[in-house]
Amino acid sequence: MNIHEYQAAEILHRHGVPVNPGKVASTPEEAAAIAAEFGTIVAVKAQVHSGGRGKAGGIKLAKSPEEAAAAAKAILGMDIRGHIVNKVLIAKGASIAAEYYLGVILDRDNRQILVMASAEGGVDIEEVARVSPEKIVKINADPYLGFHPYQARQLAFALGIAADKVNGFAAIAQNLYKAYVAEDATLTEINPLILTGDGAWMALDSKVSFDDNALFRHPGHEELRDLAEENETELDARRSGISFVKLDGTIGCIVNGAGLAMATMDAVKLHGGEPANFLDVGGGASASQVAKAFGLVTADPNVEAILINIFGGITRGDVVAQGIREALTQVNVKAPIVVRLSGTNAEEGRTILAEAGLTAVTSMDEAAAAVVRAARGA
Repeated sequence: MNIHEYQAAEILHRHGVPVNPGKVASTPEEAAAIAAEFGTIVAVKAQVHSGGRGKAGGIKLAKSPEEAAAAAKAILGMDIRGHIVNKVLIAKGASIAAEYYLGVILDRDNRQILVMASAEGGVDIEEVARVSPEKIVKINADPYLGFHPYQARQLAFALGIAADKVNGFAAIAQNLYKAYVAEDATLTEINPLILTGDGAWMALDSKVSFDDNALFRHPGHEELRDLAEENETELDARRSGISFVKLDGTIGCIVNGAGLAMATMDAVKLHGGEPANFLDVGGGASASQVAKAFGLVTADPNVEAILINIFGGITRGDVVAQGIREALTQVNVKAPIVVRLSGTNAEEGRTILAEAGLTAVTSMDEAAAAVVRAARGA
């Protein structure tokens, strides 16, 4: 779950990170009033769940309330990577002496928490990782033992930070780590973390993403959700109890089980296709759930073929096949469909599907190859 920059700054501030003060405006008039209240140069920053705001023109400096109003008018309503700007953050201008990147994420391979830093702050960290990976310093923290002060100082020394500024940097790094753990985050990030002209540390741009699976432990996090920033199809799926994530490919996937859904996407890519979505219809794969899944998948105009991959364990294959057949009477699906059905009563299920005019195969590899051919019109 993503949240806006101003919300992330409030969370990091509660965990002891010095942040740049600011207020949110949804109209040019509100932006002008906030700028007048600050009485200094301000930055007008688009609040959307997307990177690349600066390159898209979503961040502008203003020297007066009138300029702040003009900047807000230009930014509000802007489309940044498919996200419409509905609000802007008015933040005080800062004198920047140096910029750094600091972030905390999960290192799945090592089953530890990774703290990263770079002296290339203020730019796209993914681009730094691609072009100059040696400029990113990484230290793993054991989730049971935590991120130690000496490790935070190691980061600072590796970045070449002056000796009298090391402890300040280390304290922020530790607090960012603590925020990551305490908030059940998947990411806490400051980019840039700056040294001001008078030598103070400040988080100029904050980012926090939460683990959806831990929201039950943090009732207040749900209140930070901005539904206008989320994909409507994904919201619809969530309300129906279906796990769905939209992707950029052309092959719709309807699968029972999250692990099988991931494997299905891998198989599609192996055969040269691109999945249009991740979709776990759930263990039952009832007619109503399958019909809903069809509706979610076909809402994407880019879908050129659909792969249904069902493994019948507790769920019987013939029951699933009947559900698929019934679902197709409820939803008008024009894209070609390939079904892989395996497990309990799979043979009976494939017979039912064949009678309904559907292509039914036994292996996932065969199904993936068939659906890629179907998407290409073969």
